[in-house]
Amino acid sequence: MTVRHRDRVPPLVWDSVLPALLLLNVATTYPARELPVAAALTAALALPLLWRRRAPLAVFAAVVAAACVQWLVDVQLPADVALLVALYAAAAHTGRRGTLLAAAVVEGGAVLACLRWASDGAFWTPFVALSATVVAAAVLGVNVRTGRAYLAAVQERAERQALHQEQQALLAVAEERARITREVHDIVTHNLSVMVALTDAAVYAQHRSPDRATAAMLQISETGRQALTDMRRSLGVLRADEPDAGRHPLPGIAQLAALAGQMAAAGLPTGLEVRGGHAHVPASAQLTVYRLVQEALTNTLKHAPAGTRARVLVECSAGSVGVEVTDSGPRPALPAGAAPPSGHGIPGMRERAAAYGGTLRAGPLPGGGWGVRTRLLLGSGGTGAV
Repeated sequence: MTVRHRDRVPPLVWDSVLPALLLLNVATTYPARELPVAAALTAALALPLLWRRRAPLAVFAAVVAAACVQWLVDVQLPADVALLVALYAAAAHTGRRGTLLAAAVVEGGAVLACLRWASDGAFWTPFVALSATVVAAAVLGVNVRTGRAYLAAVQERAERQALHQEQQALLAVAEERARITREVHDIVTHNLSVMVALTDAAVYAQHRSPDRATAAMLQISETGRQALTDMRRSLGVLRADEPDAGRHPLPGIAQLAALAGQMAAAGLPTGLEVRGGHAHVPASAQLTVYRLVQEALTNTLKHAPAGTRARVLVECSAGSVGVEVTDSGPRPALPAGAAPPSGHGIPGMRERAAAYGGTLRAGPLPGGGWGVRTRLLLGSGGTGAV
């Protein structure tokens, strides 16, 4: 409470207290014949202290000049304490050299004062006492300056830390946005491609084979429900009240067989081979494997001609998981000078593989068809793939 009330008072009010007390002391203690000189010298020593916060070195020089005049006219005054206050202000606002120079000047004045005004030749006692006050004033000023610099450094460090945390939060938001974009792209693209293929098959078979058309329509319905479940599962982490996110586990290597069956129903016969046990593979890495296979098969379903067959090979070892998806269908040739179609599929797969230290290679195979290959390193973290 004392600090709070003190901060409400303007600094000039506090700075004027000592000069007012010194002038009041002169006015009440000195006789009338000595009062003009004493009051003038006191004013010259004390009044500059009003500006010691704004110009500490100029105030120190003015007080030293007034003390020199006082010494020359041989008048002792209580206002000599202004020298110590000015020294404190100079030490609090200047560097080491300025502080040492100001302390040396005041110490020289202490020597001159003791030589002139020490009684009965007693020099050392007042000299030691005055020297101790000079050192104390200088040390107090240095401590104030050091504390102010320390607080400024702490504040700057706190501001840098806050800026760093804000940048990290922005990066986390960007990474989460990219993760959600990849998940939504894979889910929507895959399921819509399957539903479009099944719809075409149902339309084609509705007159020749109504049973096959009905089965295709049921498969479309199941694919749509699966897409909704995947969307709830992927976006459920953004909502605390989403009940389905906790009930449905993330897809992994064990769900690749169902994925292959779904692709076969959509018109892309898919063979699956899993080598090695995958129980030790983290859930996030298994999700990455599933999404890579899903995206590769979806691209084949969209771009390869009818009659194409696909093959999926997953090799699990102690420290890595290899993924290879190949198909037998050639991609349609591009017109001369045409750029390859742009999209998020392959870049998204590369980002997923890079999260586990893998380099994804996608391109035509020497014997025909298309292939996607990568190897995920399980010791590479993969936080971005979740």
